[in-house]
Amino acid sequence: MSLADLPFAASSLGTSMGEPAIVLPGGPCRGVEYLGDLAGLGDDRSLFVLHPRGTLTTGGLSRGWWTDADDVVLLADALGLDRVDLVGHSAGTRLALAAAVRHPDRVRSLALITPPASWLTGTASDAEALLTDADPEVRAGYRALAENDADTPASFQEQFLRQAPASYAHWTARESAHARVGRLDRDAAHAWFRDIPADAAGRILGADLPPTLVIGGDRDLLTGVAPVRSYADALGASLTMLADCGHYPWIEQPDTFRASARAWLRR
Repeated sequence: MSLADLPFAASSLGTSMGEPAIVLPGGPCRGVEYLGDLAGLGDDRSLFVLHPRGTLTTGGLSRGWWTDADDVVLLADALGLDRVDLVGHSAGTRLALAAAVRHPDRVRSLALITPPASWLTGTASDAEALLTDADPEVRAGYRALAENDADTPASFQEQFLRQAPASYAHWTARESAHARVGRLDRDAAHAWFRDIPADAAGRILGADLPPTLVIGGDRDLLTGVAPVRSYADALGASLTMLADCGHYPWIEQPDTFRASARAWLRR
């Protein structure tokens, strides 16, 4: 199967001609342009971004992230890779873990960036404790996270933008501009979580996972810090916690993010 024959879209990121790694974006099903250039990570290692089912470029709806893990293997096949390194962000970290569990012979390593964590280990969020000295806009965004009543695609996007400041350690013109990049769709986001096995977390925690790196932000209100630490520990993963950083480290701490991710992909 070639890239043109895939039932979803994929795109390259960066200028490197090195061995490809696959990037799995979050959202879920957010337009992949929000990834930008991942702080230049694709200039060191060839990156191919999988556009999940439900994104505008692929269309349709997700079959649930557990099943959509099969798409990772389809992309690896199209790239001619027997084993692949996966770089997942946020919701995409679930897809990466599912691929590693469902297809252990095909996944060589995982780099999991600001992963939602409480769902896997049950560790309560400590996000409230991270609000010390937070910008007023960040505090307002955090309060807006309690909203979950959008009933139209337009109101879903509006709700996301009200909540967006909570995704960052600070709220400046840079963060505001980034928050508006990448379309989200209510139906696509809901479909991402359908038909997930009740024992998915247990199967992940009981699996013999490949070498794994977790990158977190110490001001990430969406994940908290304690849940990410327990998540990395439960997965037997290495953990890099970036200072003064929220949910998008390549935007807020590009140099330290690039150094950590580059070292992992080069090892």
